[in-house]
Amino acid sequence: QVQLVESGGDLVQAGGSLRLSCAVSGSGFSINAMGWYRQVSGKQRDLVARVSNTGSTYHAESVEGRFTISSDNAKNTVYLQMNSLKPEDTAVYYCHANLRIGTLWYDYWGQGTQVTVSS
Repeated sequence: QVQLVESGGDLVQAGGSLRLSCAVSGSGFSINAMGWYRQVSGKQRDLVARVSNTGSTYHAESVEGRFTISSDNAKNTVYLQMNSLKPEDTAVYYCHANLRIGTLWYDYWGQGTQVTVSS
């Protein structure tokens, strides 16, 4: 059974840093892409950053230059390094993985991890 396990959310002061991690556990899959989304209560879930299996990355304009997504393919793990955090970065951060199992592609989500940035 495939699962995404996240860690790293915390309470931090503005200007501080956090590193989120997300590991895909299970077997019989290959990773097409992984990413991080965030959601504030009552609002839609927005893409923050994404990395493909080729290593190409995308960062939302709101986090460009402050956040960096990276991956360790050997560990099936994706990271989000968040620097210069702002109160508006406060949200629940969700890991997402697009996986190939057999001949089909599936989307998986982590349970979410809370990031709170105090001013």
